[in-house]
Amino acid sequence: MQKRRLAKSNLEVSAIGFGCMGLSFGFGPPVEKQYGISIIRAAFERGVTFFDTAEVYGPFTNEELVGEALAPFRKQVVIATKFGFKIENGKSAGVDSHPQHIKDVAEASLKRLKTDVIDLFYQHRVDPNVPIEDVAGAVKDLIQQGKVKHFGLSEAGVQVIRRANSVQPVTALQSEYSLWWREPEERILPALEELGIGFVPFSPLGKGFLTGAIKQDTRFTENDFRNTVPRFNPENRKANQAIVDIVTRFAQKKKATPAQIALAWILAQEPWMVPIPGTTKLHRLEENLGAATIELTPDDLREIATAASKFTPQGARYSESHQRLVNR
Repeated sequence: MQKRRLAKSNLEVSAIGFGCMGLSFGFGPPVEKQYGISIIRAAFERGVTFFDTAEVYGPFTNEELVGEALAPFRKQVVIATKFGFKIENGKSAGVDSHPQHIKDVAEASLKRLKTDVIDLFYQHRVDPNVPIEDVAGAVKDLIQQGKVKHFGLSEAGVQVIRRANSVQPVTALQSEYSLWWREPEERILPALEELGIGFVPFSPLGKGFLTGAIKQDTRFTENDFRNTVPRFNPENRKANQAIVDIVTRFAQKKKATPAQIALAWILAQEPWMVPIPGTTKLHRLEENLGAATIELTPDDLREIATAASKFTPQGARYSESHQRLVNR
């Protein structure tokens, strides 16, 4: 697996990371613990060195799973986790990025991850009630204490990124980005390039949609959050099939899978982008990692761009309550 550096930081990671959330949360029932450990270790054995989790996934259980799975090779991997939510009665109860809360979360995450340092600590969502300078200052304190190595933001807008970066250099921004959702190209990516900040696209496969495995008659389990996402309602799913068709046609031409083309497209955009697809299946993990070996030529990229330019995604990417947290 090739390595990439997250922009001008000295944080080097595998070109494709592993998003661990779905093993515990969000996409149906959690996997059995030993199985989850085996998938994470399989990713490491295949060259993945960048693993993404958060305290709110579960809550807490995903960090515990990641900590146990990676303990035998902790020094060979980069673990990213996140703060920024209140958790009450086992559920997220709104955002909270007050400095003392950030420090409390860091201590708890260190224990769950079985480590003495968090490699990359993201603010999970911007907290409108706490100045971002205070957030960056709290993480700066943790970095000075040796408990955190790098500061990250998730789903932040350009002004927030600039203000945070002026207090504590931001190593990476994590936001949704894929052939299905290209909004970051407008303002976010130019700002990241200017500031030397890496980009970590989550949902690079459109929450599974770009794999082509989600059909018109697909039914999600009760605890799969895609049930609440307008983009996945039947009408919008039908309209959004157009982008899957574009990727599928191109994949057939390149003798690859749609998922591999979707990931290879991201890797071809900038050398400081590191997508973090997740999966609960070993064959999907191997398929995803195969994208790192696919080279898209300038002609390939132009062909994809021309076809994709005729597509407009239908439906919001979050429910109304969650959408408020990502309005930039």
